[in-house]
Amino acid sequence: MKESSFNSFSSEDKDIIDVCCGSRMFWFDKENPDVLFSDIREEEHTLCDGRLLQVKPDIVADFRNLPFDDNKFKLVVFDPPHLNKLGNSSWMAKKYGVLGLDWRNDIKEGFKECFRVLQNDGILIFKWNEAQIKVSEIITLANAQPLFGHRTAKSGKTIWLCFMKRGQKTIKTELEHEPMSKAEM
Repeated sequence: MKESSFNSFSSEDKDIIDVCCGSRMFWFDKENPDVLFSDIREEEHTLCDGRLLQVKPDIVADFRNLPFDDNKFKLVVFDPPHLNKLGNSSWMAKKYGVLGLDWRNDIKEGFKECFRVLQNDGILIFKWNEAQIKVSEIITLANAQPLFGHRTAKSGKTIWLCFMKRGQKTIKTELEHEPMSKAEM
């Protein structure tokens, strides 16, 4: 296992990892014992409405370089920051994180790492919001085709995608990859 910052937990008994857990907003059980909560940040902020926002992962790790062996998890949740045009000190940045200048490479490396730590026949759940960047731009970075997806929110800008790792066949080389058409979205 690679070096990283761990809180007290054992990763041996975890079948699920959320690699960008943030404040665990969409989890029904924010302390689910089957989930390893990971994020590059560990911080607290008071939001503009006075609420406390805590980003307190079980492990502080970068989704582009996860400290786990290949084929470790049955389920990987990948909900990376999706905004690149906002100030680093804004409440949105504190709540969701901000994409860096090299965000395309960051997301591409994130997908690569998520598939690496995912077991064969494992499931990758990916969440994206199209407020600033279309999912069609992101899907080409996955180097794999999703099985299905679903748009949510009033605007339909949030999309959930489901991928399945089928051995080495799921991840295509860049030369073999064909981006999804808009009709397939």
